[in-house]
Amino acid sequence: MFENEQKTALPMNITASAAPGVVNVGGILEIRSGEQLIADEKAKAEADNDQAVVQGLAGYIQACWQEARDAKENTIEPAMLSALRQRKGEYDPDMLAQLRKQGSTPIFMLITSNKCRAGASWLREALDGLPWSAKPTPVSDVDDDTKQAIISAAAQQVYLALMNGYRPSDAEVKEFMLAVRDQAFAKIQEMAKQRAERMTEKMKDQLIEGGFEAAMDQFIDDLVTFPAAFLKGPVVHKRPQLKWVKGQDNQPKPDVTEAFKLEWERVDPFNIYPAPDATNIDDGYLIERHKLSRADLVALRDVEGYSSSAINAVLDEYGRNGLQDWLSIDSQRMVVEGKNFGLSLNPSQRIDALQFWGSVQGQKLLDWGMGDEIAVEDPLAEYHLEAWLIGRWVIKAVVNPDPLHRKPYYKTSWENVPGCFWGKSIPDLCKDTQAVCNAAARSLVDNMGISSGPQVCVDVARLPVGAEITEMYPWKIWQVKDNGMGSGANPPVNFFQPGSNSQELMAIFEKFSILADEYTGIPRYMTGNANVGGAASTASGMSMLLSNAGKTIKNVVASIDRIMQPAIERLYMYNMMYLDDPELKGDVNIVAEGAESLVRQQQQQQRLNELFNIVVASPVLTQISGIEGLAYLYREVVKPLGLDTDRIVPAPAVLKAQNAIMQMQQAQAQLQQQAMQEQAQGQPQAGGSAAKPGNDMDQRRLMDGSPQQVTTAGKNQNLLPAPRSNV
Repeated sequence: MFENEQKTALPMNITASAAPGVVNVGGILEIRSGEQLIADEKAKAEADNDQAVVQGLAGYIQACWQEARDAKENTIEPAMLSALRQRKGEYDPDMLAQLRKQGSTPIFMLITSNKCRAGASWLREALDGLPWSAKPTPVSDVDDDTKQAIISAAAQQVYLALMNGYRPSDAEVKEFMLAVRDQAFAKIQEMAKQRAERMTEKMKDQLIEGGFEAAMDQFIDDLVTFPAAFLKGPVVHKRPQLKWVKGQDNQPKPDVTEAFKLEWERVDPFNIYPAPDATNIDDGYLIERHKLSRADLVALRDVEGYSSSAINAVLDEYGRNGLQDWLSIDSQRMVVEGKNFGLSLNPSQRIDALQFWGSVQGQKLLDWGMGDEIAVEDPLAEYHLEAWLIGRWVIKAVVNPDPLHRKPYYKTSWENVPGCFWGKSIPDLCKDTQAVCNAAARSLVDNMGISSGPQVCVDVARLPVGAEITEMYPWKIWQVKDNGMGSGANPPVNFFQPGSNSQELMAIFEKFSILADEYTGIPRYMTGNANVGGAASTASGMSMLLSNAGKTIKNVVASIDRIMQPAIERLYMYNMMYLDDPELKGDVNIVAEGAESLVRQQQQQQRLNELFNIVVASPVLTQISGIEGLAYLYREVVKPLGLDTDRIVPAPAVLKAQNAIMQMQQAQAQLQQQAMQEQAQGQPQAGGSAAKPGNDMDQRRLMDGSPQQVTTAGKNQNLLPAPRSNV
């Protein structure tokens, strides 16, 4: 009955399609259910994923992943776990089992942990404030329009000289052209410096908003703990942003929008898998293992280069239970980090993904059917790709967008080993001294326990049956038997005191603690240890020791500078390619100043104050520096005090505007004063006066009306600038 009523109410040809969940309306429009739409999209993703290009690329990534994983499991991962345990003050499982079997005290002296903390704090102090800048190149590039403007300006000056009756020689014209060019180049260099300063401020703002400082903080912890530390960026992420907008009642209300942001990340060293024969980041392929949440995958759907259909298929297939490519290192690492997931190995239902960076031969791309997409011109050439693999799904496959085919990763170590991808960390450098100090501490504790009181020797043959020999207390009565040799010959109970070896063991511990200082380059007085004798007992001696100890940290900071420079350059290239503000763009060099700033830190403030006092006290230096120079110097003096410099010293832009207004007012005052002087002398203010013969004119020719000629006196008046001095 209901079906008949429906047919009467809707006089249209509505038939069910052969596919479930699909309804055909009038033979023209198909209405599909949500389940059918998901099924269709998954079928499309299946078809796309089954293409030769995808399957060939997926197989290649899987082969590289297996190769890199096996190489890392057999070499570096055991050392990384040992370094992590050493910093936490824990023994390796084999060593701990052996100590328990021997009944030894499992005490662990936290020498490594102390060294790591000291090294990390040292680096944070040296790298505080993002020590880098963008500086213009020594000779900025000059475009054709600027060159033509320089030539035109010089030609106009020469033309004016000719119009005034002066004919300069070729040498004078050449010298004048050089002077005009140098003046124009100086102006161009000043403009390039201003653009570099604007670019520096822009990039520092991008770094702060992109989490660069937080990433560097975690990077430093990795650097002092593991054989290598990794930084990644800038990478594009889609993030929600909170903005306040006016509502209908003119009251502010929150408005959440999603926007793309450039972010920086610390990459876990356990998740980096280089090629087995790689020596640096850009040598061979590199694979990063990701653990993505469902929200992470959803955010990637709208990012350029990712396949939305493949991501939806991944969410449908693995979204409920996750995808865990379980490795042996994972369970061991969970134990070291104190994580106990119980029976669930993946409680957050994370989805493992492999991000592949590497080159593929052109012939393979042609065989996989990617020749048209990547424009393979040479089958024997290498083409650099970025691809993401989740299970059997390739969710992204694009050409590396970097013009120089560089990967967005940056690596360094506390001590770099030439020719090796992985270097040495602080736990690696003090591993042996830590082991000896642990052994000395265990022996010391055991010896102190044994020598803390007397040992008792009892002749049980002379004691009655059932006598308690494990209890001892004052005024205890011992019942003994006669052994037939006399009571004084062999007492039934003897006491003796075991010897104490604490002095020798403490000397061993102290010796190897000092060796740990030398091996790591981090002396104990860097952590504020007051029990340091010798040269450190005086102020000058301590200053000398700190200067010598700083050589090690300078070397580490210099290695960080070497990775920070290309990292900032990558951000600069992004801004040059995609920003629309021409006032930010210019020919600049990125200069990392971490090691240089470390050298300047100790006595910089004192010398800066001395320089400021010298300049202020000298009228000549004050005139040379000018208002802007003095303001810059004063700003640098005030800045380390933590005060708001803009409330004390005007900003450079404001100061320039004030200077321009002051100069205009001075020029107007001079004109008014000149006009008043001319009026006082009875000369007309405008229109000029009748021509009078000057000292440089031939008065006889003026009287008979012949053309004026410049006399010998006039020839000495050069309209061109004076030739430059060689000094």
